[in-house]
Amino acid sequence: MVETHNVIANINQTLGMMDSDPPFRETYKTLFADDDSSPTKISLNDRDTTVEEGELPLVDLSRLEVDDEAGKERCKEEIARAANEWGFFQVINHGVSRDILDKMREEQVEVFKKPFYNKCREDKFMNFSAGSYRWGTPTATSLRQLSWSEAFHIPMTDISSFGSLNATFSSSVEQFATKVASLAQKLAEILSEKSGQNSTFFQENSLLSSCYLRLNRYPPCPVPLFGLMPHTDSDFLTVLHQDQIGGLQLVKDGKWIAVKPNPQALLINIGDIFQAWSNDCYKSVQHCVVTNPTKERFSAAYFLCPSYETVIESCSKPSVYRRFSFKEYRKQVQEDVQNYGYKVGLPRFLA
Repeated sequence: MVETHNVIANINQTLGMMDSDPPFRETYKTLFADDDSSPTKISLNDRDTTVEEGELPLVDLSRLEVDDEAGKERCKEEIARAANEWGFFQVINHGVSRDILDKMREEQVEVFKKPFYNKCREDKFMNFSAGSYRWGTPTATSLRQLSWSEAFHIPMTDISSFGSLNATFSSSVEQFATKVASLAQKLAEILSEKSGQNSTFFQENSLLSSCYLRLNRYPPCPVPLFGLMPHTDSDFLTVLHQDQIGGLQLVKDGKWIAVKPNPQALLINIGDIFQAWSNDCYKSVQHCVVTNPTKERFSAAYFLCPSYETVIESCSKPSVYRRFSFKEYRKQVQEDVQNYGYKVGLPRFLA
């Protein structure tokens, strides 16, 4: 009887290793048991009002390439206005071809289909750096702090070194990363220029080793949980390619808005470091991802980040924030998440 039980246990363990989904239910079973809400009535971030769907500002970047100085300036002004009023905006005719985006998504889907056991040992089975695969929220003390998602966090310096096991994946990711990195720099220079500052600051302080891609998958979730908890990004700016499932939400004028997907557009959002550097001219706003009960969602984000040694100082006076290094900022964020379960962010660095 005992031997039979052990055989069944071993079979179940082997099947679990072959499953591609992370073991959310098993790992966080105490959180589900402790939650005193009905599983179907878990309140996402305690929002009492209905979240309405909305469209972000849409900027056609093709106007930057034509021989029309007035048109170029209007385009730049639209970018700066969206960054100031929304902190998020969409861009079309962005220079990343549909072929590159489609190949990137196909390879991303295939990578996440790998067995969970292999993904957890990404350095041995997938030629990724150890620690690049992340899922769930290790610090979660309640379901409201749990992110129902999995991701590969890939430094730009790793992309060309995946090796022969991931040759096709490496090629697709490298093409995508090269294009969105160039786009991010172009937008950062425009935003810098429109604030009247040195437009080379971001190119000089964003190193290949400090920027990274994050490939996200949000599995179907039977209860309404966050795929990604409300947060702001700790970078200069982010370029996001998402599918058409929806789930991204952001705060505008104190209200949560569900972003309507646009298949032609890439999403751009301002990060904390850009907000601090711009002295609150551009806004890093809270955003989150909510899960879908029946459909998985994919996205790929490029984060334009400064080097750890970069000192952030407001570009105008009087300064809203004190001087700080990116290393200091990241350390403080990690400490706050560890101690409180959430990120405090820029309020820690007020002048």
